[in-house]
Amino acid sequence: MPVNENGRTAGKRRRLIYVAIGLATLLVLGVGAAAFWTVSTVRDSFPQTTGSLKLPGLASPVTVKRDARGVPTLYGDTAEDLFRAQGFVHAQDRFWEMDVRRHMTSGRLSEMFGKDQVETDEFLRTLGWRQVAQKEYDEELSGETKKYLRAYADGVNAYLADHSGSSLSVEYAALGFVNDYEPEKWTPVDSVAWLKAMAWDLRANVEDEIDRSLLSQRFDEGEIADLYPPYPYKRNKPIVDGDTATTDGYEPRSAGGAQGVENTYSTASEGLSSQMGSLAKTMDDIPSLLGPSGSGIGSNSWVVSGDLTTTEKPLLANDPHLSAQLPSVWYQMGLQCTRVSDDCPYEVSGFSFSGMPGVVIGHNADISWGLTNLGADVADLYLEKVEDDGYLYDGKTREFGTREELIKVADGEDKRITVRTTRNGPVISDRSDELAEVGKEAPVGNSAPDRGDGYAVSLRWTALEPSSTMDAVFGINKAADFEEFREAARDFAVPSQNLVYADTDGNIGYQAPGKIPQRGSGDGSLPAPGWDPAYSWDGYIPFDALPWELNPDRGYIVTANQAVVDENDYPYLLTTDPGYGTRSHRISGLIKEKIKDGGKISPDDMRTMQLDNHSEIAELLTPLLLEIEIDDPMVREAQDLLKDWDYSQDTDSSAAAYFNAVWRNILKLSFGDKMPKELRPDGECLHVPPANPAANPDGPATVRECGERDADAAQPDGGDRWYEVVRSILKDEDSRWWKTTGSDGEPLDENRDELFEHAMNDARWELTAELGKDIDTWSWGRLHQLMLRNQTLGTEGPGVVQWLLNRGPWNLSGGEAAVNATGWNAAGGYDVQWVPSMRMVVDLADLDASGWVNLSGASGHAFHPNYTDQTTAWAKGELYEWAFSDKAVQEAAEDTMTLSP
Repeated sequence: MPVNENGRTAGKRRRLIYVAIGLATLLVLGVGAAAFWTVSTVRDSFPQTTGSLKLPGLASPVTVKRDARGVPTLYGDTAEDLFRAQGFVHAQDRFWEMDVRRHMTSGRLSEMFGKDQVETDEFLRTLGWRQVAQKEYDEELSGETKKYLRAYADGVNAYLADHSGSSLSVEYAALGFVNDYEPEKWTPVDSVAWLKAMAWDLRANVEDEIDRSLLSQRFDEGEIADLYPPYPYKRNKPIVDGDTATTDGYEPRSAGGAQGVENTYSTASEGLSSQMGSLAKTMDDIPSLLGPSGSGIGSNSWVVSGDLTTTEKPLLANDPHLSAQLPSVWYQMGLQCTRVSDDCPYEVSGFSFSGMPGVVIGHNADISWGLTNLGADVADLYLEKVEDDGYLYDGKTREFGTREELIKVADGEDKRITVRTTRNGPVISDRSDELAEVGKEAPVGNSAPDRGDGYAVSLRWTALEPSSTMDAVFGINKAADFEEFREAARDFAVPSQNLVYADTDGNIGYQAPGKIPQRGSGDGSLPAPGWDPAYSWDGYIPFDALPWELNPDRGYIVTANQAVVDENDYPYLLTTDPGYGTRSHRISGLIKEKIKDGGKISPDDMRTMQLDNHSEIAELLTPLLLEIEIDDPMVREAQDLLKDWDYSQDTDSSAAAYFNAVWRNILKLSFGDKMPKELRPDGECLHVPPANPAANPDGPATVRECGERDADAAQPDGGDRWYEVVRSILKDEDSRWWKTTGSDGEPLDENRDELFEHAMNDARWELTAELGKDIDTWSWGRLHQLMLRNQTLGTEGPGVVQWLLNRGPWNLSGGEAAVNATGWNAAGGYDVQWVPSMRMVVDLADLDASGWVNLSGASGHAFHPNYTDQTTAWAKGELYEWAFSDKAVQEAAEDTMTLSP
């Protein structure tokens, strides 16, 4: 659920409500402004956390104990009471966040924020998340799950019954200046639809499909292969190493065969038109709840057997890497039945999502689990040949499925749209005149129909098919052993995740769940011909054939978005675009180093590993950079920073600052300046060879061409795919990628070392401008900063509103593809874009000895003491004590409240 390995960064997708914030002048000017932003208005929404409150529908009282950071543990006599109270408490702290999310998932942002959100709503309505969620609730979920969802919704609505405007959130008071919007009641389907937003951000390689298509207009097949090198199985081991499977099922350490998968490059969409860039832009504009994507993004989770730990029981660590949001996407919480029984089986604590009942990551009294994104390819783009009365499939014209959607607009006229669907899914190109031109120049093989005015584009995605993932959340929360854990994982359909496991009996395990398609022809790496039945999906990989592991001989399991299995040992295709394994390789190495010669791993060792700042690409390139003879004394002075550097990206490291600037400029010179405009940062203008020089042989050698992609989503992003790209050409000193030209078309750099020298020069002057002439004052943290921005009013609103709601900056250590993955996009700059959104280390020998920390805090109320009270500890890599037992919770409790029937 939580990890985004191959999506896009926030940027434009965070743009939710800036249109509503012309009210900034009302906050600082004119009569009533001072009265609006008063202490009483700000504090009006702070929740009551002591005493007693009525919560209708409870069978018996629920006790809510909060620690110093406002983290609640709930005690109830029945499961329904627990989830009803969870809904109430979530609404106390986070209802604005919940409300914006449900409007996003249902394509109704315009109702809150006006006409500037209509295009976003059109696209979201086309995807139809809300309709799918409704079908899941009606047809797929168990009766017990529905009961819990209804109880949760009742709890939310009980809070709404007594709160509105500023008493609900200061954002509602602000919104009231421009909109008479009033929140409607919460429904169970609102909670289920949240799963669609998670799946959207974790949908795997749709962007890679688009990018490869865009690259094909400038590069040939071999050059694109250079930019997507094969996974380094020998160096970066897959999660489940050395096991095999058959199509009948998966058994660890069993024998089996493998089958090849046809690559679709030459048969599907080689040379896809640059119009695909408009599809990329449309998808970038969709709000992202979980965050960015790119090849450097991911999450870490690993578990170590008690045979290798100082506690003699397993230790489990997890830190999902998501966008830096305020409030954090996570909400810490404990849910405790006062007497655990079959009727009330919950004794669970961990990280929840506000708006959804249960705990997503954490532990109960018997087991603990963590999640990272598996990265399975579960979404495909299809080119569709549209005719006057339908679309072409298998040589026949088929009728579109259609539905009408009414988009209500707060500050304008309502709009009706027609959503069309094919056998492959909704036609997403209908939402843009530009998208209607996608594929206009795409050669797709001899069997392709006449393209006429071009092909439409549809999306097939597992999350658009109803599933029972919500059942899995409750099942995992109450699982007592690995068998029950795996059984619950059967329902974990989307998004597909790596589940790591440990229990108090000493077992460690792994399960790959999810609804992962089997394709006929093609491998999902490029848009496929929708008219050809050979490219249709042919069912899903059976759950029993998905990889799993229990107590492996090596004594530990590491998942960090690397390949799950060796492609030669597994008969199914999971993805063509796994993470490249840099973080998993480093974590495994740290474990091996610690346990060599009989050493043991402690809980603090696990925490220290989470903070590892080592740069693999620095270790690879620095020796070569130090060999380059530099003439300029100021550049040579910067080069000397790299001598004796240990490749650790600490916040006070000047060497880390300089190296990362060099790395960024190496990427820009060798790859970025050669990218088509659709992939380069918006506004970055270069002189490039004309698209068709033969048509005008006497014309200029270069033409000015400006980038079009949001800088946070541009390429090359510098993730570990780019590590592998550079590694693969490093020994070829005369590779075409090292050659650069000037604005006049004349050669600048002819080989690797010349380009490296060029990058070192550019980095020196870039940092001089950024950090000053004196290199003694340089530090990575000054360059690599985190701002926490309120995900609605605080992103693109006027400065005064951002100042009131946002927090920061914090100077951070870590970096791209480091274990401490404070990620940045090399094409766009050094600012932190994604982070370990929380960290936890679970000690199965003593659950009260476990540790956790959240990115921000429990509260979503901007001036509440718990708004960002965990961030400084998070930035330092500290963990707080995680109270679980009744005694520990009581000792930690600072506020106690009773919710009464």
